[in-house]
Amino acid sequence: MFKKKELIFISFMLFSMFFGAGNLIFPAFLGRSAGEDVWISLAGFILTAVGLPILGVMAVAKAGSLHTLAMRVHPGFAFLFPLLIYVSIGPGLAIPRAGSISFEMGLKPFLPESLMNQPFMLLMYTIVFFSITLWLSLQPSKLVDRFGKLLTPILLVMIVVIFVKAIFTPIGSFGEATGVYANNSFFQGFLDGYLTMDALAALVFGIVVANTIRSKGVESPKLISRYMSIAGIGAGILLASIYGILAYLGASSASIGQPENGAQVLTLVMNSLFGQGGIIMLGMLFTLACLCVCIGLIIACSQYFTGIFPKLSYKKWAVILAVLSLVVANLGLTQILTVSVPILGAIYPIAVVLITLGLMSPKVSKKVYLFTILFTGIFSVLETINLTFFAGAMDSVLGNVPLYEQGVGWLVPAIMGALVGLALSTIMKSGNDVDSDIAA
Repeated sequence: MFKKKELIFISFMLFSMFFGAGNLIFPAFLGRSAGEDVWISLAGFILTAVGLPILGVMAVAKAGSLHTLAMRVHPGFAFLFPLLIYVSIGPGLAIPRAGSISFEMGLKPFLPESLMNQPFMLLMYTIVFFSITLWLSLQPSKLVDRFGKLLTPILLVMIVVIFVKAIFTPIGSFGEATGVYANNSFFQGFLDGYLTMDALAALVFGIVVANTIRSKGVESPKLISRYMSIAGIGAGILLASIYGILAYLGASSASIGQPENGAQVLTLVMNSLFGQGGIIMLGMLFTLACLCVCIGLIIACSQYFTGIFPKLSYKKWAVILAVLSLVVANLGLTQILTVSVPILGAIYPIAVVLITLGLMSPKVSKKVYLFTILFTGIFSVLETINLTFFAGAMDSVLGNVPLYEQGVGWLVPAIMGALVGLALSTIMKSGNDVDSDIAA
């Protein structure tokens, strides 16, 4: 049996792997924009930004692995879909983006103006950043010690200090809700959380959590599944708590500045609370959050690629991924997003549907899996092609699908696919029963 203390540390580890730069920025900007409606909007945000990742971890725990879960759809899907996830959320986007944002927030504000936009400064920084990331990734068995017992507590203490300071020396009062938050606070928060795409990270991190639990001597699949679910819930509670703090800070900043994004909101908040020291503290916070995410992703991706391409060892894969991430990070954030975001946008609805199916009864037939994923995938790819290559020219057609304008138009095709799969399963089962009666 695991001790409660060990489960807490694993929950801390999982939290820090989820909690990157985007998780700092989104709730702060939500708070600023939602103003007096912040708690309504935050409730919607938590449903998708916390609920979906927890369910993702639980779905992987229940199935045993992402591969096993994906095999319920089709063997080809079980190879291609995880590969797309790991490439996109690994060296294709998330890892390089974290390195770039860490530079933008952790070092660039303190450089002389003549050096701020020099490419070699980003190169030098990312060499150091990814060298540290690689070094800390080479021994995944020490992940709990480094994350759960060291990095996560530091991260949490910094956020709590900021919160306590804001309570005792308030920045200001909440303003009125602005923009899309003015008339639709809850649903806009729901969409903001959906767009964090942490559900993909949940599928990726499942293998890391499972391997960490196994390294503690637990071999029973049922116990591993149970402990993974508990760790997911623990990480979710931490995420929800921190999102609440960040949203409060953002909402309190209504009277200062005119920020255009969450990073600027936090910069204004920290400068108001701590002066120039606050900017330094914010840089440390972003760097630490980005470092944790990069370490978690390199470990997860290395373990995955070692499993499907075993000719290269785990350490060799870690080196390859760190070098690739360094190179991509230096291409510039705009180029990274141009290529990778459409891919992520196409596969994210598929991931949400797969998680949902994985949490349902194990008796759900493969036909339901296949047609639900197929219908979702077709719509999702068409939507991505429309937005990426045709600048919305197909909106007149796709717009007829309910909830398309809200960004979740794939829900109706998913339900239709599930009904088709269920109908075919029922027909085939009835035919088999008739054949059995005839044979008898």
